[in-house]
Amino acid sequence: MANQALSLFDISGRAMAAQLVRLNTTASNLANAGTISGTEAGAFRSLKPVFRTIMGDDATATVAIDKIVSSPAAPTKRHDPSHPLADKNGDVWEAAVDSAAEMVEMLETSRQYQSNVQVLQTAKGLMLETLRLGQ
Repeated sequence: MANQALSLFDISGRAMAAQLVRLNTTASNLANAGTISGTEAGAFRSLKPVFRTIMGDDATATVAIDKIVSSPAAPTKRHDPSHPLADKNGDVWEAAVDSAAEMVEMLETSRQYQSNVQVLQTAKGLMLETLRLGQ
C-alpha cells in the first residue's frame, strides 16, 4: 500500500482490523487451553499474529497482519494411563497455552481496539464541528 497517502480512517481502521485478528487468536488459544492430545505433535500450541508496518507517502504508518505463527513452547507431557488418548506408554500431552498470559493479551488487545475507536470518534466530532463552523 505504499505510494498513497493514508487517511486517519485508514490508519485506525487497519489497526482495529489487526487487533480483531489478535483478539480472535487469543480467544482460540483460551478455548484450547487444557486440551489433551495423544501425541506431542498433535497437541495445540498457542497462536500469535505477526504484524507488518504499512507506510504511506506522507510518512504515516499503519499495521497489517503478516501471518499467524504457532508458539515454539512445548506441550506438557503427563502420565495418565487411564486417559482414552494415552499413548502406549500411558502419556498424554496438554496444550502449550499459558491462560494467564492469554488473559493479559486479551485485555491489552481490547484496550488498544478501544483506543482506535476513540480516535475515530474524536476525528468524526472534529469534522462535524468544522462543518458547523463553515455554515
